[in-house]
Amino acid sequence: MIILVAALLLLGVVLGAVVQIPLPLSLALAAVIGCWLLIFAVRERTGGQRGPR
Repeated sequence: MIILVAALLLLGVVLGAVVQIPLPLSLALAAVIGCWLLIFAVRERTGGQRGPR
């Protein structure tokens, strides 16, 4: 339960920060984060097919 409260608190802080910056900048940052997450997901999915290091 405390994890849920902490997650909601963090979400509120992040959304509060996003409200303070202009919309085009928010959208640009969201696109950068989305691309980073997409690259991370692709690397994780393809990385599991290699043998142990």
